[in-house]
Amino acid sequence: MKFTCYLCVALLVLRGICGGVLAFTGYDPMLFLCGYSETAYKCLLAVTAVSALFTVYALIVFKPFKGLK
Repeated sequence: MKFTCYLCVALLVLRGICGGVLAFTGYDPMLFLCGYSETAYKCLLAVTAVSALFTVYALIVFKPFKGLK
């Protein structure tokens, strides 16, 4: 479970960095990594969406910031 959380957060950070590159330069590195395959690109976006949902779920259920005040 811990590995899954780390993997999901790493995927979201990677997508955020690539989104910043896309916003500032107009070049999409994730599309390049997918070999300009539209199907692979959409699959990667779907996996990223599921990662975001899992991260929100983990934050709600496991309450990692409960002790911080």
